Amino acid sequence: MDNWRLMTRTTSLVVFVAAVAIGGCSRGTPEQQTVDDAAVALGGRDRLLAIKTLVIEGEGTNGNLGQDVTPEATGQAFVLKGYKRAIDVAGGAVRVEQTRTPNFAYFQGQQPQTQVFGVDGDVGYNVAPNGTATRVSNAVAKDRRAEMYHHPVTIVRAALDPGAKLANPRTANGQRAVDVTTAAGLTLTLAIDETTKLPTRVVSMTDNPNLGDVAVETSFSDYQDLAGLKLPSHLTTKTDKFTTADIRVTKQSVDADTGNLAAPAAVASAAAIAGPPPATVTAEELASGIWLLAGQSHHSVLVEFADHLMLIEAPQNDTRALAVIAKARELRPNKPLTHVVSTHHHFDHSGGVRAAVSEGLTVITHKANAAFYQDAVSRAHTLAPDALAKKPKPIKIETVDDVMHLKDDTMAVDLYPIAGSPHADTLLMAYFPKQRLLVEADVYSPASAVQPYAANLLENIRKRKLDVDRVVPIHGTVVPFSELLKTQAKSTS
Repeated sequence: MDNWRLMTRTTSLVVFVAAVAIGGCSRGTPEQQTVDDAAVALGGRDRLLAIKTLVIEGEGTNGNLGQDVTPEATGQAFVLKGYKRAIDVAGGAVRVEQTRTPNFAYFQGQQPQTQVFGVDGDVGYNVAPNGTATRVSNAVAKDRRAEMYHHPVTIVRAALDPGAKLANPRTANGQRAVDVTTAAGLTLTLAIDETTKLPTRVVSMTDNPNLGDVAVETSFSDYQDLAGLKLPSHLTTKTDKFTTADIRVTKQSVDADTGNLAAPAAVASAAAIAGPPPATVTAEELASGIWLLAGQSHHSVLVEFADHLMLIEAPQNDTRALAVIAKARELRPNKPLTHVVSTHHHFDHSGGVRAAVSEGLTVITHKANAAFYQDAVSRAHTLAPDALAKKPKPIKIETVDDVMHLKDDTMAVDLYPIAGSPHADTLLMAYFPKQRLLVEADVYSPASAVQPYAANLLENIRKRKLDVDRVVPIHGTVVPFSELLKTQAKSTS
């Protein structure tokens, strides 16, 4: 009897220890538990891992990042119809089709624009309306691969992969979060609701020439039941603090036929694009001491004073801005380049300002841009270190309120705000009274079929009583002032 009791007690102890061990293993680390809880809440690990494809259809908006009327404005958006995002969950391919219509005056007019773009593994691509496909840069492709995981199904599946790495579990504001490095090496943050355990958001990091190391965050809400899963019907994406996508889902399909999501053959065989294309800078002397530095889509103007040089516009990115600066110094190597006039804050026109600061140039801009540029030069650029990150300098800035007269014995330039433009509240135009040249950005581009801002430009010219012979656009060719008048006449007839 005593032996039987001893055996019983021993067996009970073994069972208890085993149960504790099993319970401990099933719970795992805090980071693994967060992922496991999310998987259960979404429909279960096995159900998630069985998914082959996911198709999301809906409508909503795309924000106009970096291109609104002021640096802080968020009113401009593209209204989306026919949004369709097809995901090969296991194969790592995504294709998006959408039609977008701007709710603001736009260069291409306000007619609907059809967009098709995607990523297949490491290859990202765009498809033009005529069917021509082109490869996008490696950086864009990487962002699109990260975006594929901006959905509860794809991020949790990736986190369940044995090759994934989980780290940095934390809890705040009723959410638990964990960093997920996918088997392919992309790092994102997954957050779940502490009560429902459903994913609330996914965050990835990317580089932006203006914003630097920037967070891209997609939040999820309005979960619905579908095919044994819980899926969000509202997805909102922010880049930094700006909403860049807001999608209301009207239909979702699991394991539906997505068609061929592979990158088009011509794109797949094209060479990888490591970064921005090399800059081509041409120099055309418009008048004594004034050169148009052109060669690609965004131009600059070089101005020579008695003892120094000044640029108008450092556009796009480091590559373009540094090439323009080098050309300016090549044209007049015996005079220092000291200033750059930034016509407005839009990202394609201000993307080279950090490079200009790294070269010691003082930035002249509209007074409404001062805080924006101060912030831009203070941002960290560790993911893709730029010229200023490699050669830090404080910004020197001068602002224009009503007018700035720049004059010496050899040159005179007047800088005026373009008041009331629907394009931007931060625009400057440069007028050369002796040469009767007007330099402007965006508000009149001679080759554009649509000129929504030209009438306002003409109003500002007349208000300032400027005697203009030629218009020097940052986009397009130099034209006689009469061409601007003809454009305005056509728009009012």
